[in-house]
Amino acid sequence: MSTSATQRTAPPPPATTSRRIASLDVLRGVAILGTLATNIWIFTDPGGFLGYLVDDTASTTPAGWAVVEAVLQQLSQGKFLGLLTVMFGIGLEIQRRSALRAGRRWPGRYPVRAALLFLDGVVHYLLVVEFDVLMGYAVTGAVVAYLLATSERAQRTWMVAAAAVHVLLLGLVTAALTAVPAPPAAGVIEPNPYADGSWWDLVLLRVDNALLFRIEPVFIQASSVALFLLGAWLLRAGALGPDGVALRRRLLVVGAVALPVDLALGVFGGTAGLVLARYGTAPLVALGLLALVVEVVGRRGRLGAGGRRLAEVGRMALSSYVLQNVVASALCYGWGLGLASRLDPAARVPATVALYVLVAAVVVAFAHLWLRRFARGPVEWLWHSSYRALTRDR
Repeated sequence: MSTSATQRTAPPPPATTSRRIASLDVLRGVAILGTLATNIWIFTDPGGFLGYLVDDTASTTPAGWAVVEAVLQQLSQGKFLGLLTVMFGIGLEIQRRSALRAGRRWPGRYPVRAALLFLDGVVHYLLVVEFDVLMGYAVTGAVVAYLLATSERAQRTWMVAAAAVHVLLLGLVTAALTAVPAPPAAGVIEPNPYADGSWWDLVLLRVDNALLFRIEPVFIQASSVALFLLGAWLLRAGALGPDGVALRRRLLVVGAVALPVDLALGVFGGTAGLVLARYGTAPLVALGLLALVVEVVGRRGRLGAGGRRLAEVGRMALSSYVLQNVVASALCYGWGLGLASRLDPAARVPATVALYVLVAAVVVAFAHLWLRRFARGPVEWLWHSSYRALTRDR
């Protein structure tokens, strides 16, 4: 029987890939709860996502709290999105290795997985939040799955090319934002669908503004391809294993150098600096964060209570991601408790921090209790069952 070209050029999987890497689930848990640290400021904006894009809440926030808000937002801005993107690339490489070990072609049935993830993203976007990342990851995963079937050299070429395209686009956008003065804050939109509308009104809002709300995944498509490929390369290079100490040290240096630059850009650079940090320096900080988590887990040799809770969130990452957005929406939007529009501007920053702790605690507790009885999270179970039905994988 002949072997396909994709099978001939794909890098062979080492025998050790079947062993679960302890830090993977912890990293996923950190990434999921980290995205909440970014998104919670969107939930508590009185104008919702539209208000977050056009309004300046610092104008109504006491000066001291405004500084705290700027720093807190920038500490999470883009870093966990970058980490999550790299983790998706690592997961894709693990799936490729698993398929080849089982004697299956690659990418084989992966397009079905990507289609299911895209469908998950569509449902999540329409029914829950405008800033869903799953659709973008599904498209990127479908592209990168085929790239992972090529040679190492070809993958490096694609990774560098994709990164170059992203840098070019980011430079053009940053230059445009620098040249054009920022418009004055528009204030809360009226009527405000986030405070006064029903859940269905928000669904219709997402349908009507799909182009605006979906522009970020398009803009970062090249970056996502590069980070997926980088994640796959990091796994092959042993960055998550005991032999990757030197590589992790280099990643730590990259992250440590990028962090102060990132904070300065985001806090003091205006809109252009914020964009440059979120899509430029933040992924570099994420690489340092990845190395730091792997080092901490590796040196301890076993997970403590905190590590186990993070790993549980990571084991059911899709369910945790959806749950945190549902809970935050119910707390902050008008169809639920409507806290965002009721918060005193002077107390918005500490209230946002408190809401983050509350939502994160709910997600951690749910993951812990659910996994005591079930092997998969509810969304993962539904996804896996659908995949098996579609592929007749028994």
